[in-house]
Order: sequence, then structure tokens, then C-alpha cells
Amino acid sequence: MPSKYLNPYTDFGFKKLFGEEASKDLLVDFLNQLLPPQHQVAELSFKNPEKIPGTAKERKAIFDIYCKNVNGEQFIVEMQKAKVKFFKDRSLFYSTFPIKNQAQKGGWSFRLLPVYMIAILDFVYDEQEEVAKFRRDVCLKDQDGDVFYDKLHFKFLQMPLFNKQAHELVTHFDKWLYFLKNLENFDHIPAILNEPIFQKGFEIAELARLKTKLLNDYRQSSLDYWEMKNVRDASFEDGFLAGIRIAKEKTLTESGGERSEAIAKMMLAEGEPLDKIIKYTQLSAEQIKALE
Repeated sequence: MPSKYLNPYTDFGFKKLFGEEASKDLLVDFLNQLLPPQHQVAELSFKNPEKIPGTAKERKAIFDIYCKNVNGEQFIVEMQKAKVKFFKDRSLFYSTFPIKNQAQKGGWSFRLLPVYMIAILDFVYDEQEEVAKFRRDVCLKDQDGDVFYDKLHFKFLQMPLFNKQAHELVTHFDKWLYFLKNLENFDHIPAILNEPIFQKGFEIAELARLKTKLLNDYRQSSLDYWEMKNVRDASFEDGFLAGIRIAKEKTLTESGGERSEAIAKMMLAEGEPLDKIIKYTQLSAEQIKALE
């Protein structure tokens, strides 16, 4: 059965939920679950992502958000759906831009606004299970563990490590995590999420509401997501990874149908179920079986 709601880990889905004017209230509500009391968001505005260095694909999943609290104090949130390769380096690299962009000409005192770098990860970077943490709040500390600088914070959410079920949800933040992790698999709004902010989230995420062009954009984004998911999966044999890279390069110049077939072959090789392959590639069951 095709999904009713979009995948929030795709670039399209991430932007639809958190990177548009129409969904600002969702973003404010989510951020205020992560930010400290003195930096609860009262209003926000987006920086133009085209001014952020990097590839076009990376800019789609990075938002510089200029925020104010109820007292009018300003701070900056950079929010991204991080990629796995050198993701800590990427996080540090991208956090420098909202810092450098504060530079002023003339007699500037170098006083900076606080910066929060928030990354939602659909992979686990902690290799040792015993030290794996769903949430990491990081800031610059000295050798005694005392905070040295309180204006640069990193917040990493390793979403695969969040495993609470509906009856285990306690906080509003729990509900947000449950919503994000399971959105693509819901076929209705669960009772635990039947409140206004999540009702709006489900409405925005409903694929049936997308016009044809946007639906096609979402499908393309889904293929990109699956392609990246396969490439980064460290459990694959080197030969299979090489095959994926070749398929990726090859399909850049092929039609959408041929690219869907290449993605389907990758998913078949990983042992993904037929209904999931249909969902991501939009191929029929007969077309997929012919590829086996």
C-alpha cells in the first residue's frame, strides 16, 4: 500500500515540514523542545539558503534561522538533516557560516549572537552500542568539564535510537520524535498525536494534497534519499558499494524510469520488501519482479 504521508528524512519532506513560511509554527514548537528556557523562540525568519556554500542538494537540507525570544534577544539556529560522511566535520564547518556572517564593517566589537546547530540524523554514528546516545548536547568545555564558551551549541538526534512506542510517550518532545520517526508509516493520526500542532503536521505531510509537480519532486527526492541510504550503508561489501556508485553515475544521465529500475535493483539486493520498493520507485510489482 502506498504511503499516505511523506518521508521527513527526504530533502523535500524535511523542507516541507520545517523550512517553509506556512510551517513556521511547527518549527517553533519543535525547536522550543530542544532550546534552553532563555532561548525559547517567539519569532523567526529564514536566511536565504542559496547564500550557504555547498552543493545545491546540501542547501536544500540546511536552514539558517534567525530567532528572537520574548524579550527581543536574538540568536541563530542552524538546522540540518545531516549526511553521514564526515558529519561531525560538516556540522562544525556549517556552524562557522552563521558566525562569520555576523561580522560587521568598521569598529565592530566582535560580540556574537548565540548559535545552535541542530542535526536530525536518520543513522547512528556511535559505533559502540554501549556508548550510543539518542541525544547529544555539545558545547565547548575546559579540562574540568566547565563551560568555556556558551554561545555555540550542537544538538544531535540519532533517530534510530529512539524506540518509544505510543503508550510510552511522556513529554511533548517524545511526541515530536514519535511523529518524525513514524510519519511515513502512519495511515491515520494516532490518538496520542491528535492535537492541533500535529494535526497540522499531518495535513502538510499528506501526499494526496500535493499538486502533480510537487508530488513528482517528492518522488525524485525519495529516489535521491534511497540512493544515498544505499551508498552510505557500511554493511555492504565493497564490490556492491562500487556497483551502487556506478549505478548512481549511470542513472544521472538516464530517464526517470531507468533510474527507478536501478534503485529497485539496489533495494532488491538489500532484501527490501516488495511494497517498500513499489513505494519508493513507483514501479509495478511485475516490473520489479522482472528485475530479480
